[in-house]
Amino acid sequence: MVDTGEEQVYTIPLRAVKYVPRWQRSKKAVSEVFRYLERHTKTDRKLIRMNPEISEKIWDRGSEKPPSKIRVKTMKFEDGVVEAELAAE
Repeated sequence: MVDTGEEQVYTIPLRAVKYVPRWQRSKKAVSEVFRYLERHTKTDRKLIRMNPEISEKIWDRGSEKPPSKIRVKTMKFEDGVVEAELAAE
């Protein structure tokens, strides 16, 4: 990531996916990450660029068992684009 912009680390809860059928949980978790970043960065979904590592982390244990939460580091640029990647643990 480039150093110009506003950097923030979020812990995104994915507990709501337990109310979705088991075989759809990871798919719903990915959309929950987008929805959370949309709301907290005040940015349109089209302007959010998510690193594939986030999706791989969610799908790591298959479609039925996504993690209960995930830490994401975001960088918001002046033109409104938000880049998201996994936070170092």
